[in-house]
Parts: sequence; structure tokens; C-alpha cells
Amino acid sequence: MNIDYSKHVSLVEGTTNLREVDDVIAAPMENPNNPRFLMALFVSVSLMVFCGGTALYNLLGFGTGTWGNQNPVMWGWPIVNFVFWVGIGHAGTLISAILFLMRQTWRNSIARFAEAMTIFAVITALVFPLLHTGRPWLAHYLLPYPNERALWVNFRSPLLWDVFAVSTYFTVSFFFWYVGLIPDFATMRDRTTHKVKKFVYSLLSLGWRFSNRHWQHYERAYLILAGLCTPLVLSVHSIVSFDFAVSLIPGWHTTIFPPYFVAGAIFSGFAMVLTVLIIVRKIFYMEHIITLNHLERMAKVLMATGLMVGYAYSMEFFIAWYSGVEAESFIFINRAFGPYAWAYWTMIACNVVFPQIFWFKKLRRNIPVIFVISITTNIGMWFERFVITVTSLHRDYLPSSWGYFTPTVYDGLLYLGSFGLFFTGVILFARFAPVVAMAELKAVVDGAQPSHHGGDHE
Repeated sequence: MNIDYSKHVSLVEGTTNLREVDDVIAAPMENPNNPRFLMALFVSVSLMVFCGGTALYNLLGFGTGTWGNQNPVMWGWPIVNFVFWVGIGHAGTLISAILFLMRQTWRNSIARFAEAMTIFAVITALVFPLLHTGRPWLAHYLLPYPNERALWVNFRSPLLWDVFAVSTYFTVSFFFWYVGLIPDFATMRDRTTHKVKKFVYSLLSLGWRFSNRHWQHYERAYLILAGLCTPLVLSVHSIVSFDFAVSLIPGWHTTIFPPYFVAGAIFSGFAMVLTVLIIVRKIFYMEHIITLNHLERMAKVLMATGLMVGYAYSMEFFIAWYSGVEAESFIFINRAFGPYAWAYWTMIACNVVFPQIFWFKKLRRNIPVIFVISITTNIGMWFERFVITVTSLHRDYLPSSWGYFTPTVYDGLLYLGSFGLFFTGVILFARFAPVVAMAELKAVVDGAQPSHHGGDHE
């Protein structure tokens, strides 16, 4: 079935044609010759292959010494990027699980895409700690299993806690995402006449027949998985923050890190969802499914979480002053007025100042403005991780051990390659699977629910 992408009517607002919902959502999967899709895929694959491939070849050939990591800054861009991508992976679970439990129907158009973003962001994040070990082919040493070398991991290390936390989060999020796809895979199975596609969709739909019994089991399973995912939003990035907070290094040793990191993760995650969602809705002509109202609500969440992050920044300075520890006070003064002041004030401007323009309705309903602010938020949140990591390490207790961290070209190439990996996964997902939940969206369009008029009684 061929659909004219440029000539479709509003689907969420004012339509009662449920078949049209399926037609537009299924169009990217049924019509592969979309020039916008091909161009976006070419750009993302080029970043992944040329930038990421070059950085990976250099790493495997010459080791981590070609990065900017050095004494005293032994944690450089790889750890910064790891925390950055794990944070982005939080928004998908928040939108899907927490908003589902709160019965927020506006999530229906964006939840599926946010869930997919979680999967690909976590995969991208896991690349960095594996490469940071310097010997990624020995990554299985991180897993606690009996072996002939009698080597056991240090269960008291928060770096090992990351392995358990992130892998658990990825597993539960993956099943949550896949369970939500089952009814839509069945819809695609019934639509297609291609034998191979019908076999694949039949396999993925697990024998779904749209029966009442199947819907009851589906809703129960989805509710249970949503309940499991919700505490993971709080726990995973709290454990990531323990990488820093359980140390004794000034600037890291603080109890505010767990809630601070969670708020920052939701902040950056929503910003990335907005950035990619605006691009995807344009590539696949879904402006009437992912509407301006959805983007406005996400802009409000971005503004609210930006205020939380700004409060955390101020509390960091207050706690450093209130503690009376000279080294703690020095670290925060050094962040704001030392060699990395440019990074600190970039972080403040992007994360605290710029999102406040969403107090004005005209601006939070302006798509170019939303797109720009979402990008600056991502930039600011990357600088937040950079400031936390680097500024606490580059000046030790002894001035003789002070240094200035400078990344190399291979740090930059690896970072660009990670964006290529992430966007390639997201774009391919949008091409081969329903990027919007058909069943959930059809439940909230006009005319889908029974209505009662006059003196009618239920």
C-alpha cells in the first residue's frame, strides 16, 4: 500500500478513522524509499563507521595512551560520555513507566520512541566502560562467575555495582519495550502480504490473536513491568553517582549526588527525546501524530527538571561552604573561577538559564525554539559530567600534581562515533518497527471511546 506522506490529515485531533492511524504509523515500514530516511541513515552510519571505526582501530592498535587521560585526570572523556549516555537512557523508562502508572494519555504518541531510545542509549553507554578498561576482549572478567583462574570481582566497588545496575536496567527496559510491541507486530503481520515479513512478524507477535484473554494478560504484564521499571529510574543513576560519591575526593564525596544525578538524568533524557523526536516526526511525516501539544508538555517537564538541577548546583556550593572543609570549598571556587570556568558557566547557562524561556507559552510552542533549547540542554548536561569528573581531579592536594586535561582527536572521534551508533539504531528502529504504539494511540483518538449524551446512563 502506497501512502502520500505529504497529504494526510490530523490523526490525534479530530479523526475517528482508526484504520488511518495504522496506515500512517505503518507507512515507514511499508514504504522504504523515503529520501529523508536514506539521508539520515547515511549521515549516522558515516559517523559510526568513519569516526567511531577510526577511534576503535586506534584504541585496539595503540591502547588508551592516545586518549587525553593522564595523571592526575585519569578519568577523562570515556567516563564523562558513559554517564552522559546512561542519563539519556532514563527518559524512556520515565515516559513509558511512570506516566503510564499515572494514566497520562499524552504519553501514547511518544512512549514507544522513548523506550527505543532507552535501549540504544544504554547500548551506546556500555561501549565506553568496556573500552576504558583498555582490554575490551577481557570484559568477561567483570562478571562474577567461577573460573579456573580463581579471579573474583570486588563486590565492594561501585564500579562493579554499575555492571549489575545497568545490565538489570537494560534487561527490564528491553522486555518492557518488547511487550508493548507485541500487539503492533500482530497488526503488521495481518497487514503485510510479503511472505518473509509475515513470517518475521508472526514470530515476533508470539501468536497474538487480539482476543480478550490476550489483552487481559498483556495489560497485566505491562503493568507489572511498569512497576518494576519505575524504581529502576531512581536506582540506576543513583548507583552511577556512587562511582563518585563513595570516594574521598573533594567535590565527589557528597550525599547530594544520588538525587542530583537522577534529576540530571531525567533532564538530559527528556532533552534528547525532544531533539530526536522532532527530527523523526519530520523524516517520517508524523507531525499530526506527534503533535505540538506533546512537544509543549515535554518542554514543561524540561523546564521543571532544569529548576531541580539548578537547585542542586546551588546546594553543592552551600554544602561545600557549610562543611567547613577547606578542600571542598576550594574545589567549587576553582570550578567557577579556575581554569575550567568556561565549562562551568557553559553548564549553568545551558541547564539553568536557557530552559526558563519555556515560562512563555509562545516560546514553548515554537518548534525551532524547542529544538534549539533541547540541543543546548544536551550540551549543558555533557558539560555537567565533564565539570564533575575533570575539575575534581585536575588539582590535587599538592600543587606539584596539578595538571590541565586536554582531549585528543581520538577522544572526539569516539564521541562522534557514539552519536552515529545511537542515531543509526534509532533510525533503523523507526524504519523496521512501529515508532508509535498503534494500539495505545487508537485508544485515545476522537471517537475511540464510547460517549453518553443527554439522559443516557452507564
